[in-house]
Amino acid sequence: MPFNFTVSPDFAPDHMSGWFYFNTWMQRKLGTDIHLELYDSFDEQREAIKAGKVDLIYANPYDASMLVRELGFQAVARPIGKRDEAVVVVPAESPAQSVEDLKEGSRLATTDDPDVHTIGMIMLEPADLDSGNITQKEYDTYILIAKALLRGEADVGFFLKQGFDELSDLIKKQMRVLVSSQISVVHHALLVGPGMQDRMAELKPLFVEMNKDEKGLGVLESMGLRGFEPMTTEQTEFMIDLIDTLTI
Repeated sequence: MPFNFTVSPDFAPDHMSGWFYFNTWMQRKLGTDIHLELYDSFDEQREAIKAGKVDLIYANPYDASMLVRELGFQAVARPIGKRDEAVVVVPAESPAQSVEDLKEGSRLATTDDPDVHTIGMIMLEPADLDSGNITQKEYDTYILIAKALLRGEADVGFFLKQGFDELSDLIKKQMRVLVSSQISVVHHALLVGPGMQDRMAELKPLFVEMNKDEKGLGVLESMGLRGFEPMTTEQTEFMIDLIDTLTI
């Protein structure tokens, strides 16, 4: 039976092929079969996780609590220099110059990316806005959020900062960032499930030294990553506690 690997659905579409390269590289290095399954939504992915269909995951930080504390996953590595920050964005012609200028009844464009949505809603609090006094529509991608803002279908949008930064300059010039989070300790992570933890001793150096391998470096570039660094149990628990605090 092959191991099963999946990736948080919020990765940039341009990097999809990179994750398949990563899976192929990983199989060759480990000398074992690993099946990569990509899911269209967080809910679909969570169902697979709870059904025991995932052994290794590049996980969204929001799901780390469930994976680690409920299902026994362990963190092995995190991406170097990539933290999950959110930005609140309006069309360039919006009269709002700060979050406080946003009004009740504002139309919000968001995604099902749970940590970005949670952080974004926290950043709306200075305007006394919450789910009860705004309308919100969920979009599948950050490109679609940008289109909604530019077409006048939304007044404000939430983006993963990296997702916003990866938009074309032409699109970004037509929008304006009101505020960006600065949490700095929230990030994705490679987590290993119970069925694969007997290979932890191989996995940690494999990922951490990936950017020292010529082929591995090429794979990382296709994924939009510089490399991986070790992630300790203490760092994992701290991030989970912070996320749990944010969602209360």
